Amino acid sequence: MSVRTWMLMSLVRLMACLVLEPASSISTILYYSHLLPQSLTLLRMVRHEMLDQENFLFNLIISFMTCFN
Repeated sequence: MSVRTWMLMSLVRLMACLVLEPASSISTILYYSHLLPQSLTLLRMVRHEMLDQENFLFNLIISFMTCFN
């Protein structure tokens, strides 16, 4: 597979997560970038299975937001 195919698949996965589960996607991004306030209600919305090695753009967003922490 080429890099373009991997990035396209990653983009599709990211868009699907953001469209189908916007609250849990945003809370997961904020949690892993250490910007989510410590609250049990917000921590319940974090989905750890969204963060895997093949979701490149999701990891890129988290790494980018960690820089501003």
